[in-house]
Amino acid sequence: MTSRRTAAAVATTAVLALSGLAAAPAFAHGSMTDPVSRVAGCYAEGPESPKSAACKAAVAAGGTQAFYDWNGVNIANAAGNHRQLIADGKLCSAGNDKYRGLDLARADWPASRMDSGEHTFRYKGTAPHKGSFELYVTKDGYDPSKPLTWSDLEEKPFAKVTDPGMQNGDYVFRGTVPKKSGRHLIYSIWQRSDSPEAFYTCSDVVFGQDSGGAAPSTAPSAPSEEQIEEGRDQSSVEHAGHGDGDAATGAKETAAAPATTSAAPDRPAANGAGTGTESGADGAGSGVELAETGGDAATPYLALGGAAVLGLGATVLFATARRRSAGSRR
Repeated sequence: MTSRRTAAAVATTAVLALSGLAAAPAFAHGSMTDPVSRVAGCYAEGPESPKSAACKAAVAAGGTQAFYDWNGVNIANAAGNHRQLIADGKLCSAGNDKYRGLDLARADWPASRMDSGEHTFRYKGTAPHKGSFELYVTKDGYDPSKPLTWSDLEEKPFAKVTDPGMQNGDYVFRGTVPKKSGRHLIYSIWQRSDSPEAFYTCSDVVFGQDSGGAAPSTAPSAPSEEQIEEGRDQSSVEHAGHGDGDAATGAKETAAAPATTSAAPDRPAANGAGTGTESGADGAGSGVELAETGGDAATPYLALGGAAVLGLGATVLFATARRRSAGSRR
């Protein structure tokens, strides 16, 4: 009986340990850097002493930590339910109070120059994972001095791509930007397909002349590699895989040419994540090598844990057999 109880206790302990590993959170991180997102631009300016009036106001509203955590504007359990989970007026923060400064309604956010037509987009992936990107642009008549609402965005994304390749730590893909004029905003949704987690960005852009009749005077910059490294210790979010792919999942960069996106189809993808190449001759994946990202951050630990359980089980069975054999000889 003692050996049976020992075996049961060891097995139970191993299973509980494995369950704890399986419950470990898996995180991806990143932000749009072309066109530069609000949060990335303010981080590049410097959280402690931002240069633009808009970034100064954002820091005053929510503090500096939001910008040290520039790559973490997310909802962990979004699972494609973006509109249900994010209230109007809170799109840029994704409803996360830490990032409330990003929701400030102002017409002076530093804006990137944007032209209609084909554009190559870049999204810094500090912890890459498989998933889909959707880009929306604001409707004609958009007023940046009012809180951003879902109804301010065009109904369908103008670009959608699944599992684009990576270059120098960036997801790179092309999309055709609709004809617009004046100040607008591009809203991105990155929905992971190996997790319900999703990330969101707001990028202020100006087509041609600004509403004041002049070209944008203040253009944001994306964080440099040096700035990202310098701020790593002050960040409270994971930077796994920055520069060399995701250490947890084995994500690796590719030397692929940028993936070309197509307009989203009428039917939405399940859970907001693409399931493969979008329709159309130029869809992503047409001969394009994708970033190998695999499962979530718990995957390698699950494999190790499974091996540990098997090893413990074999040890217990061997010990039990020896005891039984000894008992039979007595």
